[in-house]
Amino acid sequence: MRTHRLGRSTVEVTELGFGGGPLGGLFEPLDDDTAAQALAAAWSAGIRYFDTSPHYGIGHSERRVGELLRTKPRGQFTLSTKVGRLLVPQDPAGRRDESFEVPATHRRVWDFSRDGVLRSVEDSLTRMGADRVDVLFLHDAEQHFESALRDGFPALAELRAQGVVGAVGAGMYDPAKLTTLVRETDADVVMLSGRYTLLDHSALDDLLPSCADRGVSVLAASVFNSGLLATPRPTDGARFDYAPASPGQLRRAHLVADVCEAHGVTLPQAAIAFPLLHPVVASVVLGMRSAQEVRRNVASFAAAVPSGLWDDLRGAGLLDERAPTRR
Repeated sequence: MRTHRLGRSTVEVTELGFGGGPLGGLFEPLDDDTAAQALAAAWSAGIRYFDTSPHYGIGHSERRVGELLRTKPRGQFTLSTKVGRLLVPQDPAGRRDESFEVPATHRRVWDFSRDGVLRSVEDSLTRMGADRVDVLFLHDAEQHFESALRDGFPALAELRAQGVVGAVGAGMYDPAKLTTLVRETDADVVMLSGRYTLLDHSALDDLLPSCADRGVSVLAASVFNSGLLATPRPTDGARFDYAPASPGQLRRAHLVADVCEAHGVTLPQAAIAFPLLHPVVASVVLGMRSAQEVRRNVASFAAAVPSGLWDDLRGAGLLDERAPTRR
């Protein structure tokens, strides 16, 4: 599997990355054995970039990722996690977590201060049993952006200067705030959630051109827009950005699927291939929860997508004229 370097750093990621959100019990519970099998399947398929966060299952994802990677040679994989939420122990009292299907053993406390960043990293390393992380992101800082930019990013840059991490940046869904970060800091990489996909091209306005100008890499996450593009045809109850898809979104997905089928391509295959056509996109990061899902996504990633597909999508008004269709 090909790799790309992140910005001006020495950190490299495989073109397909493993997103650890589902390992935290996103949408439905997940047992340890199923999670371990998913991670093992990803490793067997050649995936060497693994992304996680304290937020995902209030630590479950980090623990599960760490259990696999502790058995692998440290120089053979790239590991990223995130800061911005500290996990504070609490009595679960029979309650489930508000965001993931896990017992509410901890609560999240927003903290982008220097001390909060340092404590978050230390806690993450302990949960994962790791000696270091390769990439560190400010996470979901949209509503705390001033603090993240003023206090959080300098703490990340400090850790990078000390050699504790190799590359730093932010993971968000708001392309405008990520553009500000790219223009005002020396970030190496940003993780963009759901804003450069077959159904949402908004990152082409400012973010991707700014990343090209500043030499910043992009990791494309949520390329299925939470599920709408994850199957050859949208299914009943399909989600778009974690909410039920609207009739207009469903209709557009079906139109894209029509063009894909005419070229012998599935919707997931095209959804994975599309972001990687942009020169600043280093990897597509897919959240995966089972070995079967990993194998299905790896096969979609490996599928050949003819260039004529992009031409026909553009001709049908389904693809932004600014979107590169050749890498």
